[in-house]
Amino acid sequence: MFNKESFSARLLELRNERKVMAKDLAEHLGITKQAMSSLEKGKNIPSVPTLIALADYFEVSLDYLVGRSNDRTLL
Repeated sequence: MFNKESFSARLLELRNERKVMAKDLAEHLGITKQAMSSLEKGKNIPSVPTLIALADYFEVSLDYLVGRSNDRTLL
């Protein structure tokens, strides 16, 4: 199951670890800065293509990104 709180916290954590600005990540994903902010605040749920793009960008598993696992490793 998708855990919105875990997702938003992990997204913010990953972005901060990489020192990526929200506007730059939003541009990479093809979404607005406001949409990026809503994802990080847990107000919106990302589309499947956006989830995949985020996992690829941060090189983490989808399960980690959505809070189903604490293992970041890609299989």
